[in-house]
Amino acid sequence: MTDCWRLDSFAQTLVLASTDARLPEVVYWGAPLAKGSDLAALAAAHALDRTGGMLDANAPLSICPEADRSFPGQPGLALRDEGGRVLRPRLRLQEAETGRDRLALRCTDADLGLSYTARFAIDPDTHVLTLSAEIESEAPVIVDWLAAPVLPGPQLSDEMIDMAGRWIGEFRPQRTPWSSGIRLREARTGRSGHEHFPGLIVPGRGATNTAGDVWAFHYGWSGGHRMVAEELPDGRRQVQFGHATATELAPVTRAATGPLLASFSRAGLNGCAIAFQRHIRDRVVRWPDPKRPRPVHYNCWEAIYFDHDVETLKQIATRASALGAERFVLDDGWFGKRDDDTSSLGDWWIDDRKYPDGLAPLIEHVHGLNMSFGIWFEPEMINADSDTYRAHPGWAMGPRDQIEGRQQLVLDMANEEVRDYLFDRIGALLRDHAIDYIKWDHNRLLPYPDAGQTRGIYDLLDRLRAAHPEVEIESCASGGGRIDAGILERTHRVWLSDSNDALERLRMQHEAALFLPAAITGSHVGPRHCHTSGRVHDIRLRAWVAAQRHMGFEMDPRELSEEEAQVLTRVTAWWKANRGWTMRADIHRLDAADGAVIAEQQMADDGTRFAVFAGYARTSDQIMPRPLRLAGLDPDAVYRVDLANREDLGVLSRGPLALKDGPVDLPGAYLMSHGLHLPSAFPDTIWVLEGTRL
Repeated sequence: MTDCWRLDSFAQTLVLASTDARLPEVVYWGAPLAKGSDLAALAAAHALDRTGGMLDANAPLSICPEADRSFPGQPGLALRDEGGRVLRPRLRLQEAETGRDRLALRCTDADLGLSYTARFAIDPDTHVLTLSAEIESEAPVIVDWLAAPVLPGPQLSDEMIDMAGRWIGEFRPQRTPWSSGIRLREARTGRSGHEHFPGLIVPGRGATNTAGDVWAFHYGWSGGHRMVAEELPDGRRQVQFGHATATELAPVTRAATGPLLASFSRAGLNGCAIAFQRHIRDRVVRWPDPKRPRPVHYNCWEAIYFDHDVETLKQIATRASALGAERFVLDDGWFGKRDDDTSSLGDWWIDDRKYPDGLAPLIEHVHGLNMSFGIWFEPEMINADSDTYRAHPGWAMGPRDQIEGRQQLVLDMANEEVRDYLFDRIGALLRDHAIDYIKWDHNRLLPYPDAGQTRGIYDLLDRLRAAHPEVEIESCASGGGRIDAGILERTHRVWLSDSNDALERLRMQHEAALFLPAAITGSHVGPRHCHTSGRVHDIRLRAWVAAQRHMGFEMDPRELSEEEAQVLTRVTAWWKANRGWTMRADIHRLDAADGAVIAEQQMADDGTRFAVFAGYARTSDQIMPRPLRLAGLDPDAVYRVDLANREDLGVLSRGPLALKDGPVDLPGAYLMSHGLHLPSAFPDTIWVLEGTRL
């Protein structure tokens, strides 16, 4: 007997089947199937042939492949009893709970006293699947590995794409060919990691940004993950995601994966990217006030570092406000005796040397400028040179002789006493001051990965959110070291990178758009001289690159020349005038024919307007820029396209180009098939186009 289930959206269908109460397996994941499809026939057609050199039956590639069923690849579950003896569950389907767009499958092993539950949901609007798995055991067990429900890898695919990176060099795509065996990636730093963003994209053969079949994954867990993409000897492929292995440090009676977001698209990488953008923005992030416009952000870090002076900060706030800033964030250095990065983490009280009258005078000044006020914390860390550590040395995680990072240790967030202390200290500042924003930093790796640490930080964030629901929180971890759907259930913004180099940001933002929407992605106009790259970029590039995402400034605004201030004010005004739709726009990564160009198109959710950002990252190989093809338009409609930054035209552009003289009206089919000719420009230039459907 075969039981079958399906989940559908406009963009994809997932079909599962179980024969004779065995663990279900995914027998179809791809383009939408007709409503009346015979699922039992699909399940039968899914079966493989057998030939020489094989077992007498093919072990199923189930949603949790079982080692005890002669499965030849990576199992979905690895357990031991308290004594360390390996357990090999033989799970049988007990019940299926179905609901609108939801499915839960419960399987048990009565002999081991173990149950396994897999949950599936599909969002009919964002078209994203959410999968998770959990186990419960009558006796404590050691969990070495638990995968979220396993999905098959596509056959007509030659490679997979994931993201590597480093500090100030996040979101670097790498392409790995499918081959016999395992592509295994594991993040073991105790956070999502600069090195291994918890995502995977599997393009079908020939897929581009704008066309072709694509499958994509995003694992929502902030404590490090493991990914397995495996091709079996018989040719079948599987993709597994779960917590980093052996991070449950004690026997448990219950364990669960994080949510695995998955999407299929027939519209290229952009189809999956847009599904993830919408799902993160509209389903994962829980906004204090979804209708509140995203404010122009000012952060004082690269203006003052640890040198806090109230009158100087007031001057900076006044200047930032005049440029268009609407939120002022006081960064590191306001607490304890914090004059550099060697002391005072954990001492979350105001430094009365720097703020003899407390924070109130600065906050009142900021509010008088019609700006809101935010503040920096690094709650999960502690310095040995701090009053808190001297009082509670046992609160630090790891051995006394561990290697420090940035002269700091990690607090044991699994310790309820630690969480209570932080909740009280942070809560007191939020209660006693008009603070509506926290920059929550995380600047070192854990001494060892521990799932309890991640659950502890989730608990603290959840408590603070419940007590102060109006406060927004930014996830920063040395920049982009903790970005994932798990942390985004509890925060509202990510700091993509500590690099404010506009050229680096142009690339990073382009790659991160595969997973992240504009509304949560912080991007700041940095100083004229970038302190992470040593490069100097024109204010036009710096401003327009920041305007691609949630815009902000992070420099001493008093350094700006009059011309630079005028440019920044003009770009900021453009961003404010358009943020009502750009912060909800779909980001289409464009397939640029010119290898020097990194380009994207932000499309309004109602399809009536768009903005294109086309940056020249280097010198073109040919003399003239190649035409840039757009995406996501109605081929039968006519669009008026204009150059938003016409004043930036330079000496290289000498010909009678149509866009230089004013707007042009062109069919959608032409814009997508032929494309627009852009003005000639030097490297480190960006063109911004505005389009309106007529």
